[in-house]
Amino acid sequence: MRIRALTMVALSAVTALTLAACGNSDSGSDNKSSDSGSSATKGKVGVILPDTQSSARWESFDKPLLTKAFKEAGVEADIQNALGDKSKFVSIADGMIQEGVSVLAIVNLDSATGAQVESKAKAAGVKTIDYDRLTLGGQADYYVSFDNVQVGKLQGQGLVDGLTAAKKTNPSIIELNGSPTDNNATLFKQGYDSVLDPKYKAGWKKAGDQSVPDWDNAKAVTIFEQLLTAAGGKVDGVLAANDGLGNSAITVLKKNGLKVPVTGQDATVGGLQNILAGDQYMTVYKPIADEANGLVKLAVALLKGEKAETTGTVEDTEGKRQVPALLLPPKAITKDTVKDVVADGFVTKADLCKDKYAALCTAAGIS
Repeated sequence: MRIRALTMVALSAVTALTLAACGNSDSGSDNKSSDSGSSATKGKVGVILPDTQSSARWESFDKPLLTKAFKEAGVEADIQNALGDKSKFVSIADGMIQEGVSVLAIVNLDSATGAQVESKAKAAGVKTIDYDRLTLGGQADYYVSFDNVQVGKLQGQGLVDGLTAAKKTNPSIIELNGSPTDNNATLFKQGYDSVLDPKYKAGWKKAGDQSVPDWDNAKAVTIFEQLLTAAGGKVDGVLAANDGLGNSAITVLKKNGLKVPVTGQDATVGGLQNILAGDQYMTVYKPIADEANGLVKLAVALLKGEKAETTGTVEDTEGKRQVPALLLPPKAITKDTVKDVVADGFVTKADLCKDKYAALCTAAGIS
């Protein structure tokens, strides 16, 4: 065994990059045979979340769920938020690499910054995982997220259902899309346009279609006001890519005395309250606990040098490669199913059913 160990050390010195690239296959069996349960998962994981503005999920849900999942797995983790600052994002990554993380998981602010960080990590022998957002042109060993095209399809169908319930004939629709630098926003739009495009061909009208830089809710208010004005102040439905953008649209609609079906995503407390109040028709619930647990499983596999279980691959169109991926199923939520999100423990009744929403929660069967 000692001769073998010395041989492996020598090989590592000569072919470090090759061994790093092959760690998922060749080194996996060695780890299983020679490491104990605790030593097999030694190593620190760094996680960089993107901001606090685009969605309430990152600090309210992802961070505590990831903290819990890593702790239960016995893995040391450093979880930080870039607060929407690309320079800070890179600085955090540099610090994590310097402090010796073995695995770095990121939610990129844009693909260019994410790819820069992943390139640095690879050069330092650090494995990387794309969490929630795929980094185009990146180096990630794995990608864990939800089926984002399906998310968009649920949004598109939700808007169709809302307009059908409102008995609208050839309705006028405004699409308020996510950030143009977020690949997920592209996938969401691919999904909902696959549902709405046939409707447009059949006589429905697209009155506006614009992306919101950085998912900025304040910018979304201005953008939606401009789109509504350009549409003559008339709209029958709004495809908003997430709850934050949906709330921005609702703010403008209320200002103009309008109430129409609006979509969303993330099942935030604010979005669910808008649904209970009848201001938003639907949202998309993505069980973030499943995504967090999925990230931890992928990270542990990388720490052990093992190959992780995935659901398939996704295409990195810029990097021209297939990225091993773990994609999870999303769920559409309307007023009738808001109670399911509470029952699942994603949000609490105490947070959701405050003040004027108490009676609405009771009416919706939330106990």
